Amino acid sequence: MLAKVSRLALSTLQSRFRFMTRTAELESGYEGTPYLLKWLGISTIIGIVAGLGAVLFSNAIHFATHLFLGRGVGYIPPLPLGEGSPIETVMERPWLLPIITALGGLLSGIIVFRWAPEAEGHGTDAAIESIHFRNATVNPKVPPVKLLASAITIGSGGSGGREGPAAQISSGFASVLATMFKLSPDDRRIAVSAGMGAGIGAIFRAPMGGALMASEILYMHDMEVAVLIPALISSIVGYSVFGMIEGWTPIFGAQPGIGFTDPVALLWYLGLGLLAGIGGILYCRIFYGTQRIFHRWHIPLYLKPAIGGFAVGLIGIAMHGTISTGYGWVQMAMGPEVLTIPLWTIILLPLAKMITTSLSIGSGGSGGIFGPGMVIGGMLGATVWRLGHNMLPHMPSSPAPFVIIGMMALFGSIAHAPFAMMLMVAEMTGNLSLLAPAMICVAVATAVVGDNTIYASQLPDRSHAPAHRLRMSFPLLHALTAEDAIQAGSISVSTRHLISIDASTPLDTALTMLTDADNSAATITRNGNPIGELTHKSAMIAYQRHMAAGTRRVQAMPSNSVLVEAMVDQKATVAGKKLREIKLPPGAIVVAILRDQQPITPTADALIQVGDVVTAVAPIGRLDEVRRRLST
Repeated sequence: MLAKVSRLALSTLQSRFRFMTRTAELESGYEGTPYLLKWLGISTIIGIVAGLGAVLFSNAIHFATHLFLGRGVGYIPPLPLGEGSPIETVMERPWLLPIITALGGLLSGIIVFRWAPEAEGHGTDAAIESIHFRNATVNPKVPPVKLLASAITIGSGGSGGREGPAAQISSGFASVLATMFKLSPDDRRIAVSAGMGAGIGAIFRAPMGGALMASEILYMHDMEVAVLIPALISSIVGYSVFGMIEGWTPIFGAQPGIGFTDPVALLWYLGLGLLAGIGGILYCRIFYGTQRIFHRWHIPLYLKPAIGGFAVGLIGIAMHGTISTGYGWVQMAMGPEVLTIPLWTIILLPLAKMITTSLSIGSGGSGGIFGPGMVIGGMLGATVWRLGHNMLPHMPSSPAPFVIIGMMALFGSIAHAPFAMMLMVAEMTGNLSLLAPAMICVAVATAVVGDNTIYASQLPDRSHAPAHRLRMSFPLLHALTAEDAIQAGSISVSTRHLISIDASTPLDTALTMLTDADNSAATITRNGNPIGELTHKSAMIAYQRHMAAGTRRVQAMPSNSVLVEAMVDQKATVAGKKLREIKLPPGAIVVAILRDQQPITPTADALIQVGDVVTAVAPIGRLDEVRRRLST
């Protein structure tokens, strides 16, 4: 069993990092501006605003908490070490809690549905939807509305996280910045993704995890490699700004003295992975099931969060850990304080937290589901440790390893961001020594979860993304330029001043720009001078012409042979193999490899990677077989 899990972890690592090791397309968003200089400037601005936004949002939550829960209920939830003290105060007026949580839901609902309905629900999914389906365009009203509404929801006791609002606030600003700088559609998506990562990295004081999250979280089985460098810059800058003001201590403080020293304990981490996967699926189904129920109710939208809030307050009277962020309870679960918490509370808290988060955010309230997911996973790990520490051999003496790895496994699996979550939680706890058992646990949880996801706007991979559909479906389009598809004849006066595209622009990008501008034609320029016109018809004619040339006969070849091109798909059996290991039909030979528009010499040791365009000489009768072997 362990061998299978290890192979699964290794396979997951290889498939994820295959994309990371490929060179991202380094395209200039401004004419004549070098790639690194461009993103150093843009990402730095995004990071500064993300850090300041995270500071403002964090303090808004603290103010709202003292206003609603402190003065109203006479209760302050425990805080993690990096933000205060994990000491719970007595709830002086518990009977007021449902009224306060309902009031918070009502105020949040009025603010959201009055000024920016897009700020409803959890912000990270809204940011993902914007990147995939709204050309990375965010209503400028969303950031301030999201900040205020989420602070009220969480501060009044609603169960929600801070990362979703932080991501939507910073990605919203990045969208505004992209409009100001007139970025291309591809650069605009990169900027908004980098903003999302910067917001998450700053609010959690986890810059590396935030940057990797921006790349991983857009897809279930893929990564957006082009986002990595801009996101690294913006996330580190955002973290630096936040740390200068709020301090540098990891959220859950440093966790010294824990590590992985007993391989036999991997059995218990494997079991935790199974439970985390099952718990993740349950979290997804409860959340979206609750959301569907509230959507069916034909009542004013702003009343729904109030009803959800009232229900949360009722549950919170019995279980205080189900309200607000819950991070302080995770902190208590990492230390000996976990033994002072009633066993029934620890066992029921993961399920109760799923329900209260679904009621708070699924009803239309504003907040995140990332943070509650970590709380659920951490308390699930605490449950396993609490039940087994006196009965199971080789169980760690401290609950911290199970709590930390539980956080990684549950949310990392349902967010389909396993590496980002492992790195992020390690940064949040100041401990990297648990990565070995974490890989086992997260791999098992990810296998159990399958295609279930907590983010409805996530896509399976880049081939399903509107931004990449042309490129992935018709790889030749990216190899051609706008100049290759110039329409014969003079430039139309009616289209001369509408949209211009540089002659060196890849044809798939040019077609996307043409479609986004809702124009029938575009002027093609070289060095600012018009040289021709591009239309959808001329692009298709160019594509057909070059496709026909791709299988043309060559005089120097035998009369019964042709050239055939094939793009290596993500699931292709040849991906990751050396050329010498690929068995082609008799008479077929690879003569060229194109990777990111750069030719690769087809030596015997050349490694075939996903996305490569492979050209081979093959007998006419073996044409389909060669194409099938190379691409599937």
